[in-house]
Amino acid sequence: MSIYDFKVKTQDGKEISLSDYKGKILLIVNTATGCGFTPQYDELQDLYEAYSDKGLEILDFPCNQFGEQAPGSDSQIHSFCTGRYGITFPQFSKVEVNGDNASELFKWLTSNTNFEGFGSSPMAVRLDKILKQMDENYQNSSSIKWNFTKFLIDRNGSLISRFEPTEEIKNIEEKIKELL
Repeated sequence: MSIYDFKVKTQDGKEISLSDYKGKILLIVNTATGCGFTPQYDELQDLYEAYSDKGLEILDFPCNQFGEQAPGSDSQIHSFCTGRYGITFPQFSKVEVNGDNASELFKWLTSNTNFEGFGSSPMAVRLDKILKQMDENYQNSSSIKWNFTKFLIDRNGSLISRFEPTEEIKNIEEKIKELL
């Protein structure tokens, strides 16, 4: 199975194939509008503006599974993101990324990557504490742990890297530049 085998729904409900993005570098992100990481939309938009003309596409999938931090309809989420953060990259319909109702795309992404930790930043320590309260062994699965987890796909559709929400955007940018 390849990234190009998946179909997803745009934020206005149209089904499209990820094969439409063949030849592009993809950064796939599960997002939320009410999260401590939500300001990453600014950094993601900066990346998009810097590299979209070179072949980068950022694919935004809102998800309400982590602290119910993505409330509202797809159109409300889209209005918030375009109005507050000025995003111009593609935004898709809200999805689940873990569990029985997870989107097939995110099942594939997580089954082909590992969770390697949040690092040691203050936010990383806070996330670790929150997640350990919910599941002492949370770090032992490849499931998505929180909003703004990112997956980098190369121009051939190969899954290259997984970045946790605590990863600095500059490190993701370096990886993107390597692929350009």
